[in-house]
Amino acid sequence: MIRPRIAIAVPTSHFLRWHERLRDSLAARWPAAEITFRFSRVDVPQAPSVMRLIAMERRLIRRGAPTLCDRLEPPSNQSPDAAADIVIDLAGDQTGAGEIVLRPLCDGHPTDQAAVAALLSHRAPGLAVEDAGTGAIVAEGLPSLEGADCLVSGLEAVYSRVAALLEKAVANPRQRLSPVAPVAQSPAAPLAYLLRNVAFQCGRALYHLCCHSPHWRVGWRFTQGPGVLETGAIGGGPWRIMDDRDMDFAADPFPIEWRGRQGVFYERLDYRTNLGEIWYQPFDETGPAGRPVPAITEPWHLSYPFLIEEDGVLYMLPEASASGAVTLYRCVSFPDKWEPVARLLDGVEAADATIFRHDGRYWMTSVVRQGVGGYSDTLALHHAKSLFGPWEAHARNPVIIDSRFARPAGAVVATPTGVYRPAQDCSEGYGMAMTIMRIDRLDPETFAQSCVSRISPGPAWPGARLHTINRCGQLECIDGAIFAPKYLPLRRLTQDYIDRRRQPSDDAARPCGFLAN
Repeated sequence: MIRPRIAIAVPTSHFLRWHERLRDSLAARWPAAEITFRFSRVDVPQAPSVMRLIAMERRLIRRGAPTLCDRLEPPSNQSPDAAADIVIDLAGDQTGAGEIVLRPLCDGHPTDQAAVAALLSHRAPGLAVEDAGTGAIVAEGLPSLEGADCLVSGLEAVYSRVAALLEKAVANPRQRLSPVAPVAQSPAAPLAYLLRNVAFQCGRALYHLCCHSPHWRVGWRFTQGPGVLETGAIGGGPWRIMDDRDMDFAADPFPIEWRGRQGVFYERLDYRTNLGEIWYQPFDETGPAGRPVPAITEPWHLSYPFLIEEDGVLYMLPEASASGAVTLYRCVSFPDKWEPVARLLDGVEAADATIFRHDGRYWMTSVVRQGVGGYSDTLALHHAKSLFGPWEAHARNPVIIDSRFARPAGAVVATPTGVYRPAQDCSEGYGMAMTIMRIDRLDPETFAQSCVSRISPGPAWPGARLHTINRCGQLECIDGAIFAPKYLPLRRLTQDYIDRRRQPSDDAARPCGFLAN
């Protein structure tokens, strides 16, 4: 379409701020498009108790700040009967004579009441976009609720991802995915949700008062044969712990062998500053050797020190989403002197950027966010002919909106059986488990991946979380989080108890059984 005409059908009584955000997002992607609102008189009932809860949260938690749930006055200069090529049906009453009608679904239902019901039940609703004329599913996803501390922020997570899925559907309305079965809705219980959420927030505040949370630490081992990526399990040889007994935690390990030296780059976060830095722990043939040293520090938070070699030079791409850029650093003097040499992406909130080579191009995976919603459900791809760019966005960006297998969890590895990327499974909370994804199709126009296995903490790695896996030679590293009291003697006793429980395990890989594309 040279000049596409897009109509957004909205109930007059239910015109929300996220509807304006959707229009602005579509206009930014298709500047030549003619985008209008169609206002419908269809009634969108919502329980008065739900509306009171939302109003209370906006006042007490959001302190009157604008939210995507805010009701707005419909603009007066719209053409309700204007013809369109594509209609985005947010009213549920569009018939689509001669038009493609795209309708968002929450848990299989064409109304955001289903999203409210899911959130009040403390779970994320499944999202989809259907072609209303045929009933075919055009796009689908699962939002992350890791940052949602109330119903309003949960709805913002849902609305922002519905908008992203609609944008994908407009870009490719002929896509066909598996049908979505409606999920039975539980009766809305706002009071029970409020009481449970208040109790949870009080307990969480008390927990944070007494404990470091989360307290991440790095596990390592020397592996002769197949490791976690190949077996899909963390059992086998025992994991040992890098020292984490000071006022900090260690996470995101990337082992490296460089010019005869071996070690691990990782995120070190000092609890007193709450700011992540990149550090390096030297290793020898027996394990950690000597004290760790700082490698890169910035005024903003750093983590996930992804490493890549190019023409005999070592580069690092640390996560620095707070800076608004994806910045490449060159190693000047190994391991503790680095300099920024290129901003590969600018003006983005991108986390855990991971680069790999495939079919003569460089590819970058990262999770992206536009200031609203979770941090771990929206996977973007970029590609370039050179490591230094220019980097182009994939035609299907975001290629995945799903908290189960979007966020990178380590380096992409090519093997004789395929190309594999570890991903975080954040469907039950940030960094709770990992999935091993096989990349099945990848080019500038297409992307598909399938889940080979799901890995979670167990006897071989006690704790509540698991979110990174990397290997270099025989040195294999993972990380995870454990209970860690702030009182240091008690913390040491707790860690000793947890470490005594850690034992080798022969747990088999757990297949995922789903396809993501």
